[in-house]
Amino acid sequence: MDTPSTPSNFLRAIIEEDLKNGKNEGRVFTRFPPEPNGFLHIGHAKSICLNFGLARDYGGRCHLRFDDTNPGKEDPVYVASIKEDVRWLGFDWGEHLYHASDYFERLYAFAVELIEKGKAYVCSLSAEEVREYRGTLTEPGKNSPYRDRSVEENLDLFARMRAGEFPEGAHILRAKIDMASPNMNMRDPALYRILHQEHQNTGNTWCIYPMYDFAHGLSDSLERITHSICTLEFADHKPLYDWLLDQLDVPSRPVQYEFNRLNINFTVTSKRKLKTLVENGVVAGWNDPRMPTISGLRRRGFPPAAMRDFCERIGVSRSDSCVDMGVLENCVRENLDAKAPRAMAVLRPVKLVIENYPEGQEEFFELANHPKNPDMGSRKVGFSREVFIEDSDFMENPCAKFFRLAPGKEVRLRGAYLVTCTDVVKNDDGTVREVLCTYDPASRGGDAPDGRKVKGTLHWVSARHCAEAEVRLYDRLFTAEFPGKDADFLDQINPSSLETLTGCKVERSLTEAAPEDRFQFERQGFFCADRFDHAPDRAVFNRTVTLRDSWAKVAG
Repeated sequence: MDTPSTPSNFLRAIIEEDLKNGKNEGRVFTRFPPEPNGFLHIGHAKSICLNFGLARDYGGRCHLRFDDTNPGKEDPVYVASIKEDVRWLGFDWGEHLYHASDYFERLYAFAVELIEKGKAYVCSLSAEEVREYRGTLTEPGKNSPYRDRSVEENLDLFARMRAGEFPEGAHILRAKIDMASPNMNMRDPALYRILHQEHQNTGNTWCIYPMYDFAHGLSDSLERITHSICTLEFADHKPLYDWLLDQLDVPSRPVQYEFNRLNINFTVTSKRKLKTLVENGVVAGWNDPRMPTISGLRRRGFPPAAMRDFCERIGVSRSDSCVDMGVLENCVRENLDAKAPRAMAVLRPVKLVIENYPEGQEEFFELANHPKNPDMGSRKVGFSREVFIEDSDFMENPCAKFFRLAPGKEVRLRGAYLVTCTDVVKNDDGTVREVLCTYDPASRGGDAPDGRKVKGTLHWVSARHCAEAEVRLYDRLFTAEFPGKDADFLDQINPSSLETLTGCKVERSLTEAAPEDRFQFERQGFFCADRFDHAPDRAVFNRTVTLRDSWAKVAG
């Protein structure tokens, strides 16, 4: 096969060596195994890109498997959102959609096999007693008084657990390994617990459910996964993963490999903390554009290709590290700079009246949709006697290096005409109501016929040809580089993470944009039509990223 064009890493080196040696009959089967108990975040995007990407590049396949072993925290809403997120990122599992619950009968049989081999027992200690007997990082644990139950008694109790004879917490099934192991995960870990809860897939068929660590590796084996790739926090669980496979008559022998999880500054990815943000009303929901969830980043306007590019750039290793948020934002800028059509939008408008432009007259200018890509075509932009400009583009008493509009100064209206400010009309409170100016009719297109130089170029929209829009200026949710490290993360919320502007003036054609269409608003940044709120009769745009990294100096 052809060598993949993507950069090499230790996982690729392992796979290539396995293929060279004919291991696994030349198969490369990976899986993405989320628990359906929450929404996916940017860290999951890295795992998705890695697992599906490796399978794609080496002619294999990647399974999507829901590790649905904890029915009390799972919901079909999460299942649907996870599927949507994976597809949005550009990947497809085809016919290989699985659930741990698909294997509940076989997992139960594996548990019975362990009992029959004397490798598992039913323990009747309370949860608190189990913790006491477990020991500490420096002190060995103690054997449960129920550890030496006979095989027959354990089989009987386990069958009765399945039959629903016992209340929750009365018994658990534990592996019989080593209570003195330096690895806490090997101190007779729980394999099954009693939960009288309905399951989203199996209904009320079961009242005992396997623990994640028990179901995970065995599900890998049942699916003939070759390379079980997970993040570094599961390294301490690998001995248990291997122990279970070694004790049982399994159909295949997957191998677990760990890589560094995605740590990114100025954000949090803990499910508990994300849930707190939602429940405390800090954000408007899991898909709030300030959230690091995939659905939030999508609503913000991040293109899936930029997300894939980011995951490729940061790479994988065996060492934990922290990635700067600016790397992700720059991937987004690069993608949108090349692909987003241009448009003009005035976010904080002030009216500019061109006094010598004939009243009632209008004309249209042909403006390119992209300055470097003629294939993106052009659009007609209407012009009239009254236009809107940004209030920050006018200064009555300008400073020395202010090259925009001021009394007596001439500027270029992008693609239209040169105009010179003649006067200003103010409201009773002293604020500017209108800026008066004249235009040079010979400068159509924005260039002076006599070659005179004009430094300032302003974007604008015609009062006659514009539409109103709501624009949401999103920024990073936290002011601290590592939220929660030195203070309560809720005390480090950025008060300027969202500014909502109403009455913005935009090119009328933008009302026809489809939800999630992306644009560069000239001189403003990159924006997208809101996925849920944008409609022809209500234009709503979210700022995706600014034109430049405005946080570089803040973080430096």
